[in-house]
Amino acid sequence: MRFLIAPDSFKESLSALEAAQIIKRGFEKVFPHADYELLPVGDGGEGTVAALSANMGLTEMSKKVAGPFGSEVKVSYTSDGKTALVEMAALVGLQAIPKEKRAPLRLSTRGLGELIRDLAEEGVKKLFIGVGGSGTNDGGIGMAEGLGYTFFDEAGDRLEAIGENLGKVASFQPPQGLAELKLPEITVITDVANPLCGENGAAYIFGFQKGLAESQMGEADKAMHHFYSLVSPKIIDVPGSGAGGGMGAGLVAFAHGKLVSGIDYVLDLLAFDEKVVTADVVIVGEGKMDGQSMEGKAPVGIARRVPKGIPVVAICGSTGAGSEQAVEYGIDAVFSTVNEPADLQTVLAEAETNLERTAENVAALIKAVGKLSNQ
Repeated sequence: MRFLIAPDSFKESLSALEAAQIIKRGFEKVFPHADYELLPVGDGGEGTVAALSANMGLTEMSKKVAGPFGSEVKVSYTSDGKTALVEMAALVGLQAIPKEKRAPLRLSTRGLGELIRDLAEEGVKKLFIGVGGSGTNDGGIGMAEGLGYTFFDEAGDRLEAIGENLGKVASFQPPQGLAELKLPEITVITDVANPLCGENGAAYIFGFQKGLAESQMGEADKAMHHFYSLVSPKIIDVPGSGAGGGMGAGLVAFAHGKLVSGIDYVLDLLAFDEKVVTADVVIVGEGKMDGQSMEGKAPVGIARRVPKGIPVVAICGSTGAGSEQAVEYGIDAVFSTVNEPADLQTVLAEAETNLERTAENVAALIKAVGKLSNQ
């Protein structure tokens, strides 16, 4: 037997690599002599840089930039001097923001713009930015300020570049010398295909998990639409523009970025199609599988590329409404690692134990099915 283990990260608990190693441990208890290939992936969210950097020969580095609360922070990225990778989550990741401070309309993404400028000045020619896993909903206005853009209200007064002020923007001024700076060729790796605005847009679909109250969603969506009607109307309905709280749109509009489907782009870079053809079973996974997962998240994206006849099994931290649709996207079975009612902190603390146990049980089931098929 040959198992290809290709999970995404389990948000706020396990990296993609850690998840892959734990799943392997569980399977080895049942299939000690099987062949295993670990292929941790990222779809534009947390873990994408780690999944790609080793394959691209990039070295981990860091710079000091403006943080989500205004004070200076150190943000990590990888680079070889000409090509660089960074995750938006490394600066304003949801997992790094305490629950009591989760305010997606108040947090700043200015540091990402500062980092882009710094890398451009150092001669970086290609920059890959994963925009998933963010705790913000600012449409990239903060990042634009970091690049040097200035935003004004109807009275001509300068506005703080945060999501709370999107609806107040009446005009803006581009930075001087940005064209001469020659920004890198920016590839925006999106983990979802959602548009910027509307019922499937950034505020309505992702706002709640970032701390946006339901009563705020309509106004936040309206403000985002107002801002981009002024800045770049064509981007509003583009798939992926809603990723990262609208950062997908921001990087296109202000930094000439190109949106790409996260998981497909990552799988191409990892030569997935060559590696999967010899697998007997493919194991995928993520922190929570629900209806959002069907919008292009890693497990579904992987399943779409697995050749017909190779079973795909998902092991996830938890499942929610819409996870039953997974079978329509090529996932043969979905298993949750949570085996009893528990609060979130307990679930996160027990993530490793629960994942290994569930992996062992899934392996035992696969072995039993194999015995039945031989009868």
